[in-house]
Amino acid sequence: MAVTTPRIVGAATTPFGKFRDRTLESLAVEAGIAAVRDAGLQRTDIEALFSGNAYAGSLVGQRIGKEMGLDGLPCYNFENACASGASALAQAYRSVRNGEFTTVLVIGVEQLSALGGGLLPIGPGDPEIKAGLTMPAAYAMRTESWLSRFGGKPEDIAQVSVKSRDAASRNPNAQYRTPVTIDEVMESRLVADPITLLQMCPNADGAAAVVVTSDPAAVGDARSVEVLSSAVLSGQFFQGWRDMAWPDITLRAVEQAYGQAGITAKDVDVAEVHDAAAIGEVMYYEALGLCERGEGAAFVLSGRSALAGKTAVNTGGGLLSRGHPLGATGVVQVVELVAQLRGETGANQVDGARVGVAHCTGGGIWGVDNGAAAVHVLARR
Repeated sequence: MAVTTPRIVGAATTPFGKFRDRTLESLAVEAGIAAVRDAGLQRTDIEALFSGNAYAGSLVGQRIGKEMGLDGLPCYNFENACASGASALAQAYRSVRNGEFTTVLVIGVEQLSALGGGLLPIGPGDPEIKAGLTMPAAYAMRTESWLSRFGGKPEDIAQVSVKSRDAASRNPNAQYRTPVTIDEVMESRLVADPITLLQMCPNADGAAAVVVTSDPAAVGDARSVEVLSSAVLSGQFFQGWRDMAWPDITLRAVEQAYGQAGITAKDVDVAEVHDAAAIGEVMYYEALGLCERGEGAAFVLSGRSALAGKTAVNTGGGLLSRGHPLGATGVVQVVELVAQLRGETGANQVDGARVGVAHCTGGGIWGVDNGAAAVHVLARR
């Protein structure tokens, strides 16, 4: 079977927020049409649709395809918690690389406002959930574990939120764009000690889409971005004690993606990581190899993850400011990287960006770090 190099030739997102007057399909169609137009293609050029969504039920892709005029095509739906969209992209990448399709559309979408408000429903039969565990509580334990092992103060971790809002202030699609100070972050409502409200990502509605192709014409397209590698893994079960300060699943996925792409952390110019909480970004600096273990807080405090730093991280504001539209998150991360590698992010542009990494985790299950993790390496060279 021939193996070709997939490229992203179209990318788009909707704004993110609470859109109770919209439908899930309308959000997805908005992003999908914009991505096809960005690629300079027609609807008839699309051969298959890959859809990522966590909470909207069955046949999401078919419902979107019907509204877009893509009905009748092969359609694949992916639910992998927060990594749903990234998992859809991973399979689209493999299908194009292996020659099953030439040009496909990937859409990630979520409308969490349709669920009402508060914490998202997760695994009611899970023994840890039965005992009262919530996602904020899990991240609070990770924060406490990291600080007790490596030292520092909660304010050091919270600096991630300050950096996030600064970047989001220049991203018109972000849900929260007002800059904040470290005092404002620390004085926001306590959610799970020591995590305050501004250290946790908000829910969001929105969609993102990319067009993936192996069409030879894309190779000469100055705006096309190569997908060097794609890795999706599930979490390993640890009975009893597990290290809350170390994301094992992310490390394994990163090592696989770096190996496939033939790069190391030193080659990464810009990264999108799953900052569902501020401590998550700190831990993922380390797991991606951007700094040594235990140096994550120093990495953000020194400015090395800022736009002009060693490796810019979450240049559009990340989940903390954009919001977390579960099924769309893994795709919008890739859209942000595509814009960076094309040099199209305006005031948030990273000078000379050539290699980007998108990292997305999904959900939690008793005894594992995360249910899923997806890592994609992109390049424009």
